Amino acid sequence: MLRPESVARQINDQISLAKAILVIAKESNNLQFAWELSAQIRNSQMLLSNAASRRSPLTNRESETAIRDMALLLYQAQQLHYDSATMFMRLKAKIQILEEQTNSFSEKSSKYGQIAAEEVPKSLYCLGVRLTAEWFRSSNLQKKLKEEKLAAAKLVDTGLYHFCVFSDNILATSVVVNSTAMNSKNPDMVVFHLVTDEVNYAAMKAWFAMNSFRGVTVDVQKIQDFSWLNASYVPVLKQLQDSDTQNYYFSGNHDNSRTPIKFRNPKYLSMLNHLRFYIPEVFPALKKVLFLDDDVVVQKDLSPLFSTDLNGNVNGAVETCMETFHRYHKYLNYSHPLIRQHFDPDACGWAFGMNVFDLVEWRKRNVTGIYHYWQEKNVDRTLWKLGTLPPGLLTFYGLTEALNPSWHVLGFGYTNVDSKLVEKGAVLHFNGNSKPWLKIGIEKYKPLWDKYVDYGHPLLQQCNFH
Repeated sequence: MLRPESVARQINDQISLAKAILVIAKESNNLQFAWELSAQIRNSQMLLSNAASRRSPLTNRESETAIRDMALLLYQAQQLHYDSATMFMRLKAKIQILEEQTNSFSEKSSKYGQIAAEEVPKSLYCLGVRLTAEWFRSSNLQKKLKEEKLAAAKLVDTGLYHFCVFSDNILATSVVVNSTAMNSKNPDMVVFHLVTDEVNYAAMKAWFAMNSFRGVTVDVQKIQDFSWLNASYVPVLKQLQDSDTQNYYFSGNHDNSRTPIKFRNPKYLSMLNHLRFYIPEVFPALKKVLFLDDDVVVQKDLSPLFSTDLNGNVNGAVETCMETFHRYHKYLNYSHPLIRQHFDPDACGWAFGMNVFDLVEWRKRNVTGIYHYWQEKNVDRTLWKLGTLPPGLLTFYGLTEALNPSWHVLGFGYTNVDSKLVEKGAVLHFNGNSKPWLKIGIEKYKPLWDKYVDYGHPLLQQCNFH
């Protein structure tokens, strides 16, 4: 015990015990004793720090004084019944309180993170307003668009490469189009079909009329022009008229807030989100379409996907079941007999965001009708809760052809991705809350998106994009 390292260890042990007692002394409002403990803890720490700085052990006088003074305080704590049993019970109660606080902070963090992910940045709002004003002010833009409409034969030419994006985000959509065009071997054969809502329709038209993308053809439609998209035909629209559904998604009070906020996100009822299940009706003249989400970046030529053999299937997609939690049981409620009877819980999940759709097979197999069936069965949200992927897994069950994983790499909006996958990936998907156009975007991956944004564009500079 007289060896220098043993003395230092003894002082450290006293400090640790004193810190634990200090917590209890403060909670017991014994502030004078707490002050004395704090002072002695600082004295002991200072002694050890000085010994380390001068690189020599504590002298006998230093160590004896420090150990004796702390021992007297620890003995006093024992007389105050700050013994081990009392400390254990109090610390256990403290741990429980801290766990409850941690859970509360975690829930708030999740809620605020979701709110941040759903925000429309001021710069994006500014861009939409300025583009809308530009569209109605400039007859040249409208004239240019009319001239391009004269070449409408391209929009239905099944020999070309047809892509579709459904979005209300002008800049994100522009990145999808630009990155596809920049990496296409034959951009003049690429046709983009964009569908947006009425609020962003003029702005979207203006942006794609005033900017060129290496000869890529771009057509903009608004969802309100689809007369067949009504409550008598579309289950989601019919459900929106239901008071319980409105309460669940828009007030959050339906189940005493037991359901996490991400499950109540109204975007999951957006028709732009569900329009992917109506692609053959949106494009009745087309035979094959490549669907892209608006949060992707394309960094390879995608034309080979149009000649990929889907072996009679409707949907070509990259599977995500490399990990067990991406199998069907992750997304669906297997306590429900309808799910349990019809679907293998270990079946492979796959990703929406880059999908090749054979529209001929789609129409032949009435895939939209299958989607309607499952959407109507889920009116009470007992089959699944979140988004469009679960109904997609049900709708395209047995109708999906697995593509090479390098065609679609996910995770850029919430996790770290293997650098080799980043390099090989044809489509990089910023799925998750950390979108690259938001302040909460992952800095490491923002350059992959930024390289397809012209920050020198006058409108982007006026709206403080950087």
